[in-house]
Amino acid sequence: MTSLDKGRLAVHKVFAGALTFFFFICVPLAAISETEKIDFWSDYPNEELADAICLRMSEEELFAQILMFGWAGQEPSPLLIRWVEERELGSVKVFGWNTDDIVLVAKSVTRLQEKAQAGRFKIPLYVATDQEGGSIRHVKGRTSDTPGNLAIGAAAYPADAWYSGYYIAQELRALGINMNFAPTLDLYTNFNSTVIGTRSFDFDPDFTGVMGASFAAGSMTAGVIPTAKHFPGHGDTGADSHGKLPVIDIDLKTLESRELVPFQYLIKGNIPAIMSGHLNFPHILPGNKPASLSSFFLTDILRSKMGFKGLIITDDMMMNGATSYTGAVSAAVSLAVEAGNDIVISSTTAQWEDALWRNNIDRMKTDVRFKKNVFNAARRVVLSKLNYFKGENPVPLFPDIHAVNASVPAPDAETFFTAQAARSITLYKSEQFPYVPQNAANDRILAVGQFQDFFRETSQRYPHARYFFFAYSLDSEQIREKAEDLVYAARNFDTIILCVANDTARKIVSLSAPRLSGQGKKLIVISVLEPVHVLDFSWADTILLAYSYSVFSFRAALSALAGDFAPQGRLPLNIRERR
Repeated sequence: MTSLDKGRLAVHKVFAGALTFFFFICVPLAAISETEKIDFWSDYPNEELADAICLRMSEEELFAQILMFGWAGQEPSPLLIRWVEERELGSVKVFGWNTDDIVLVAKSVTRLQEKAQAGRFKIPLYVATDQEGGSIRHVKGRTSDTPGNLAIGAAAYPADAWYSGYYIAQELRALGINMNFAPTLDLYTNFNSTVIGTRSFDFDPDFTGVMGASFAAGSMTAGVIPTAKHFPGHGDTGADSHGKLPVIDIDLKTLESRELVPFQYLIKGNIPAIMSGHLNFPHILPGNKPASLSSFFLTDILRSKMGFKGLIITDDMMMNGATSYTGAVSAAVSLAVEAGNDIVISSTTAQWEDALWRNNIDRMKTDVRFKKNVFNAARRVVLSKLNYFKGENPVPLFPDIHAVNASVPAPDAETFFTAQAARSITLYKSEQFPYVPQNAANDRILAVGQFQDFFRETSQRYPHARYFFFAYSLDSEQIREKAEDLVYAARNFDTIILCVANDTARKIVSLSAPRLSGQGKKLIVISVLEPVHVLDFSWADTILLAYSYSVFSFRAALSALAGDFAPQGRLPLNIRERR
């Protein structure tokens, strides 16, 4: 048995054990009288109580239970609070626009849960966010800015995935957030991807399954519900479903042997939730219907064929990838429910009489089949909440406000993420490595990049270095001007350390580097985020891959460059199939 096989077996055992409580089946002890007053906390078996609650719900209460709304301000709006208080909204989502004040986040969660507990059935809220690690970190402030999934894949240790999931979840737990939309199981198969990229663990389906299952197991150990995404797989496209509907040109055989493999790993481990992606597969489903609105993908494949028993949650229905097919959000929501989704997300809070609400409530009153779909989804949501909140290790409804700053970042998280970043560093080219100046005071060094953390970490290793900064996004004319400025600025330096994070940086460096190389200067490249930007830099003397703009990754890359340790990371891309 190989080490990877052993890792898979260990992950499966840990993951299955951690999640067993989430889907246990309760044996009914006694029927609940129709006249008996009940709520979420009544002492009955979960299956029986879920049935009783949902059978007593109005159309409005059933539909509200399957909705998840976000808020865009520092605090929940009066409108969102009204949705929870008067319509008993089922779930809320913390988006990443105004989350620097984590104490305020915890206070807001407490306020919303208090409103939910004042409702007729006292059903707690699922409080979700996107805290994947790496570049996707919706709750900011004091939370850990981690190296992310591609760095985990480069290190290739399932334990790194487990502890990443664990520490991220520990910090969310301290804020009262009980659901995380992670891990991402999308494969890094399309190097032109601008939306997935470093959010992937790897290009290999089995490897990704092991890492994803490890991350999810760590999250559940900390009590936070993981959500695998984006089903059936967002990796093989360069398009972003926020702006348009991505088209993935693969057949069903390829999908089953590649994209679906990581999801099958987590389904076998009883993953509690899976997010459906707004993705089009024209060779599998003719037309331009997104997978998120397709019963073939969600009911026939995910439920029936793959055996998934948990919650199916849509990606944000405000994305053009969802609404471009239907033309209206309310119609997209209807199709999402019919397709088999259990929770429907809107990044913004719907207006009180919004068509999203009114059209679907009206349809429930006249369409028996649609009402049954809503009922079944609401029952799955309520049952999952009963199993979770009455289980062994749920996130407390009301976070300890006074303990937030002591709990975030999580104890020992900095030590772990520093070591994890070091394990991920990949030495891609090593003509002059490590870089240890013979005379540190006289070797003139220029650090070039877009991040202040990069400059700070460079100064720790090379105190006499000077800096050349440019913005993260520039137009073509600005890029040409910066390239010329760089050539001029570098004329009196011996060594140039170039930090490359995106296409802007790649273009500036590509325009200036051949001229710098011709002047006999040492050119050292540190790649952060997607490494594809630097793989063709034949002129570079040294290329290090760090996969993240986290301070942990900058520190690790510069420590490796200075000779503190020998990089052991692997390239988590299949460059032989590069396209």
